[in-house]
Amino acid sequence: MKSLVIAIDGPASSGKSTTAKLIAEKLGLMYLDTGAMYRAIALKIYQSGTELTDKASLTKLLNSTTVTQKNQNGEVHFLLDGIDVTEAIRTPEISLWVGPVSEHALVREYLVNWQREIGKAGGIVADGRDIGTVVFPSADLKVYLIADSHIRAVRRQKELAARGIVQKVEEVEEAIVKRDHRDSNREHSPLRMASDAIEIDTTHLTVGDQVERVLALVKKLQTQESK
Repeated sequence: MKSLVIAIDGPASSGKSTTAKLIAEKLGLMYLDTGAMYRAIALKIYQSGTELTDKASLTKLLNSTTVTQKNQNGEVHFLLDGIDVTEAIRTPEISLWVGPVSEHALVREYLVNWQREIGKAGGIVADGRDIGTVVFPSADLKVYLIADSHIRAVRRQKELAARGIVQKVEEVEEAIVKRDHRDSNREHSPLRMASDAIEIDTTHLTVGDQVERVLALVKKLQTQESK
């Protein structure tokens, strides 16, 4: 179990992060939220006013940036250069800005190398959009979560409301559909299901259902390896 690498991919609000966090907790593994890493970098670029076309400035920014995560009161918090940005990286503005940032080859190269270094020893559950295809192509278990766009919009709307951000579900769904299109059609590491990934449709599943489905796959994997 200590060397196990589990990759969970899928579009926005398909249940990746919630499922990955709970799986990591139940199996005693490290949870790595790669999406939050991209959001943190997007926040810094946004706040600094750095142009994505300015390679020199962007390289300098990336080389002087640290993004870390820590468990606090049972919740995963994200630190950007030592400052807690857990709430700041989830605003609608950053949700729009993270698309272009995550498409940038320089940003992806920087973060993928960092993610691979973190996961080198194994014992990790990572979620994102290119975990099973690019970051950890040799992961022991690859899962790809999908869900109806309207259901995903309702989920995201509730998350935003919990943070005091009010948006119409139609607006949220429009943003999600646009993000799906950008992620699936970007030049570098597009969103797609790995050929050896197992797809799970979470449209009508509870969080508990999602977790149980993945745990069942882990158990099946362990049974096969023990034979």
